[in-house]
Parts: sequence; structure tokens; C-alpha cells
Amino acid sequence: MAVKKIIYDQVFLSQKSTLANKEDLNTALDLCDTLLANRSKAVGLAANMIGQSKRIIAFYIGSLPFMMINPKIVRKSGKYMTEEGCLSLSGQRQTVRYKEITVTYQNLDFKEVTQDFSEFIAETIQHEVDHCDGILI
Repeated sequence: MAVKKIIYDQVFLSQKSTLANKEDLNTALDLCDTLLANRSKAVGLAANMIGQSKRIIAFYIGSLPFMMINPKIVRKSGKYMTEEGCLSLSGQRQTVRYKEITVTYQNLDFKEVTQDFSEFIAETIQHEVDHCDGILI
């Protein structure tokens, strides 16, 4: 697909994203391409960061990009404070995260999946889901 420009407009990024559907599959593929192109400075992206206000996120599991459509965190445990950066914002900010989460999402075939994540991958997912909800760190 295509590498897209990263959005820095905090007003746009603060808006809640709408549910994605099959017509948004190209947005998911563009998001993956953009994540790969920014590999040296980003571990995850949300679709609003490339100008598409849809609930789609991409992040790495190991060295492979992984995408979720319409992710929703349904369980979280192990609250802790951390400091995060964001490709769309300058500097680092403190935020609350959870060590273990369960996420319900759709895969690229739009089949519903429920999966557990922990540690850094869980933190990354929480950051990107916050983007979908219009929450900036």
C-alpha cells in the first residue's frame, strides 16, 4: 500500500476514532507500511496518527508487525506508572499502564479474537488504544 505522513495535530488526535469496517482494510495496510517505515522511532501506531480516524492499531510482536481492528481492552491487571514517548508528540510523559491485559479485536479477516498480552507489548497496545479513544499521554 503506502507510507503515510505522521499527524501531529493534537486537536485531531484528541478525537475518538470510529469503528473500522471492511472498507477500511487499506487504512490498516497503510498503517502497517507506515509503522515499518518508522521502525527506528516507533513501536506502534494508531490509524489517527496517519490521518484516518478509525479504530485500527499496528505494533510489533518481536520483529513482526501485528494489526488489530476495533481493539477493546476487556481486562487489565497489575497497575504501574511508566514514562512514554509518542511519535506524534514531543518529549516523554508519565502515564498509568497495566502489566497484563486481555484484548478483544478483529483480525484482518474481520474475525473476532480475544487474546492476552503482557509487559511491553501490553503497554504498547494500551498506548495505541488510548489514541483510538482520543487520549494523548
